[in-house]
Amino acid sequence: MTHEIINNKRYNTQDNYLKARFGCKIAKISLNGGFTCPNRDGTKGYGGCIYCSESGSGDFAGDPRDSIRRQFESVKAGMDKKWKNAKYMPYFQAGTNTYAPLSELKPKFEAALELPDVIGLSIATRPDCIEDDVFEYLSEISKRTYLTVELGLQSVHDKTGELINRCCTYGEFLHCFNRLSDRGINTCVHLINGLPGEDKSMMMESVERVAALRPHSVKLHMLHVIRGTVCEKMYLDGKFRCFDLDEYVDLICDQLEVLPWETVIQRITGDGARDTLVAPLWSVKKFDVINGVDREMNRRDTFQGAKFNG
Repeated sequence: MTHEIINNKRYNTQDNYLKARFGCKIAKISLNGGFTCPNRDGTKGYGGCIYCSESGSGDFAGDPRDSIRRQFESVKAGMDKKWKNAKYMPYFQAGTNTYAPLSELKPKFEAALELPDVIGLSIATRPDCIEDDVFEYLSEISKRTYLTVELGLQSVHDKTGELINRCCTYGEFLHCFNRLSDRGINTCVHLINGLPGEDKSMMMESVERVAALRPHSVKLHMLHVIRGTVCEKMYLDGKFRCFDLDEYVDLICDQLEVLPWETVIQRITGDGARDTLVAPLWSVKKFDVINGVDREMNRRDTFQGAKFNG
């Protein structure tokens, strides 16, 4: 595919991709289905991943005590003021959103799909938490709407997975990814840069191995140190350091260069709740990161996929 500069972006952004596909702005609305995780409830472990807050990565999702419709409408009201004539993608974000029987999952997903101006559905989950009947249900959804299943991989290195209490191996990720791909289901892979014990070569290896899979989309996060987590104690004890802004921008540009152009880049930085974020504090200025990547890609005169070896 020919590289293009669209809205000053030298990479295939989610915003540009969805506008081209649907002809308008598509906004994601984070929802909380009230799901937990197997490494929180004792099935695989306790406490969750070392960086995960009590909300289970749902700091910006809704209140699980509210109905799916009420959560959706609450967020949509604010977005309607920002974007005129937008359409929406409900995003089940908090916890592990396939970690329940199909009889519990289906009513929540169908409720989201029935909401007005909805063009699809995004479901965040773990690779070890999709049962056979759920695979078939997801396949059926993908045939009638735009579905993306988001898999939290974080790193291809199992020793990192053990350190962060992931309780899920790279092999389990590959098995799930292939089962989704075999069914034609769009898959978004999450990776976290800056995990304890990882150097740049390890982070690049994670991206390169994911790139070889040619996923539909990728999210590139930085590690956020959140108050009250195991990660915070490790950070304060000097067990690892966080990126500075220039280091992170340089790494993201290197990673974009090895990802195939057709892979949609859903994000290149993450959001940490300001009131609980310990480090890196510069990350709250998300546009400083995004603009820094744009400048560096322009300076290099490079594009996403420039060094992809697929």
